[in-house]
Amino acid sequence: MKLRREHRDREETEVAVLQALADRHEEGMTVFELRSIVGADIDDLEAALSGLQSAGLVSIDDGKERPVFVVAESAIEAETGEPEPGFFEWLRELIGF
Repeated sequence: MKLRREHRDREETEVAVLQALADRHEEGMTVFELRSIVGADIDDLEAALSGLQSAGLVSIDDGKERPVFVVAESAIEAETGEPEPGFFEWLRELIGF
């Protein structure tokens, strides 16, 4: 899954966490899995997760055998099979041409 454009301008570690969780949005990820994929130290990862939880973009799912972080559906967009528009297509759509 792809991360929505409006969430890509966040702090680097937060974007990496959101993208990792978006890639595995069905099953979620433990903090150890996130740390190995994101490559941030535990303090940066903790700060990123805290900020994302406060923003309502991630939550903890306790319903499985171990607690995992999951991304909010509002943070990801379904893949349509079409390539993401480039800068000029985005600008043209923004201006209305």
